[in-house]
Amino acid sequence: MPDLTFETTTGALDISIDLLIVAGWTGRDAAKVQHHIDELAEIGVQPPSQVPLYYRVGAGLLTQAPQISVVGPDTSGEAEPFVVSDAAGRLWLGLASDHTDRALETLSVAKSKQVCPKPVAAKIWSFDQVSAHLDELMLTSEIKENDSDDWTPYQSGALTAIRPLRELMRGLPEEKLPAGAAMLCGTIPAIGGIRPARSFRMSLTDPVLGTTITHEYHVTELPVIA
Repeated sequence: MPDLTFETTTGALDISIDLLIVAGWTGRDAAKVQHHIDELAEIGVQPPSQVPLYYRVGAGLLTQAPQISVVGPDTSGEAEPFVVSDAAGRLWLGLASDHTDRALETLSVAKSKQVCPKPVAAKIWSFDQVSAHLDELMLTSEIKENDSDDWTPYQSGALTAIRPLRELMRGLPEEKLPAGAAMLCGTIPAIGGIRPARSFRMSLTDPVLGTTITHEYHVTELPVIA
C-alpha cells in the first residue's frame, strides 16, 4: 500500500492507502453524461453497463511525482476531485488525475485505468471544512500539446457538474469510503475533445475559503515494443 504525505492546514499528514476506486460516469446532468459517453464512443469506447460505475485499480498507481511514464502516444489526463479516508476514518478532499490509456480503453475501460499512474496533488482539505459549499468549488486543467510551450485550457467547471460526493460514496458496497481507501470522483468534459498531451496542469479552487489545490506533471512516452 502506498504511504503518501499530504499537506493540510494543520501540518503534514501521512496516509496509507490500500484501496483505490475510480468512479466513472458521475455527471449530475444525465444529458451531459450521455454527451461524455458519446464523446468516448467516437474513439471506440463501449458504453457503461450502469451509471455511475466504480472501477477498482491498484492503490500503488497513486503518485505525487512530477513525471510519469506511459507506453505509447494514446494516453491523457482528467482532473478529478479526490476523496481519501485516513486510518481514523476522517475524510479529506484533494485533486487527482485519472490518467488513462485511450487506445486500451476501446477494448476495456477497467484495464485502461489500471495501466497508467494516477497523479495526485500533495495538498488536501478537511472534507468537513468544505462539504457545505462543495458545489461552488471549481475544477480546471490545462495541457501542453504537440510542440507548443503554451498552456491550452482543457477543462473548466464547477463541481455542480458531478454527482454530490457523499452520494457517490454511499454508492459503494460499504455505503461509505472505508478507512484507508481513496476515490477519484469523476470529471468534466474536455474542451475541444479528449486528446493526449505531454504536460498536464490542474487545479481545484475554493472561492469561499480562498484557497486552491494545484498539481502539474509531465508525461514520458515509452516506445511500444512488439
